[in-house]
Amino acid sequence: MDWNLTALIGIGFAAGFINTLAGGGSLFSLPFLMFLGLPANVANGTLRIAILLQNIVGVTSFKKQKVFEFKDGIWLAVPAIIGSLIGAQIAVELNDAIMEIIIACLLIFMFVLLIFKPSVWIKGQAGKVKTKPSIVQIIIFFFIGIYGGFIQAGVGFFLLAGLVLGAGFDLVKANAVKVFIVLLYTIFALGVFIYYDQVDFKLGLILAVGNMLGAFAASKFAVSWGPKFVRYILLVVLLGAGLELLGVFDYLF
Repeated sequence: MDWNLTALIGIGFAAGFINTLAGGGSLFSLPFLMFLGLPANVANGTLRIAILLQNIVGVTSFKKQKVFEFKDGIWLAVPAIIGSLIGAQIAVELNDAIMEIIIACLLIFMFVLLIFKPSVWIKGQAGKVKTKPSIVQIIIFFFIGIYGGFIQAGVGFFLLAGLVLGAGFDLVKANAVKVFIVLLYTIFALGVFIYYDQVDFKLGLILAVGNMLGAFAASKFAVSWGPKFVRYILLVVLLGAGLELLGVFDYLF
């Protein structure tokens, strides 16, 4: 196996670990798939194989640890699934150049978002909101589903915010329910990308090996320096990948 594919497994491990603990791991793997030569649309679809298999591992592990019950997230998963079908359909119909610009802008946006430490604010609100399922929550998760179907990267941040601030879950359960919701809607979104032939199965399965290992590790262990370290690494990756896709480095070097 060449170094690129070995690195892909390593990127997948980091992505699976970060995705399972919080969110944003796909912001590593999506640019790397494009670095390996995949068009933006195909990279976006290929990523879903790893996400699907990663979340099967994550959900299984969380369930064995009795962190959550399937009923905890199913009512929010349904609008997310419907939204993901719409988002994936939009994604497959965009041309590659437009998708590259969208991905670049997303990476820069996530860079700015991380500077303001949204996870700290979310943690401070955990358990304070106690509401029953409402139309507003269903609409929120429908639009989160559209975003997740359109482009997976970064959806974990929005899901955590929705589950903690909108549905009143504590952070531990919110993480588990987040993984469950992403698993369900990814099944449908991946089907759309496969139908339009925008999936590289070889690279997707290699990436998935790393993602599954990372998800398993994250569901079992918590490292005290992890969140701060991950945040700094994400900031560097997001800024660099975003500027590269926008062609900034072409003017500087």
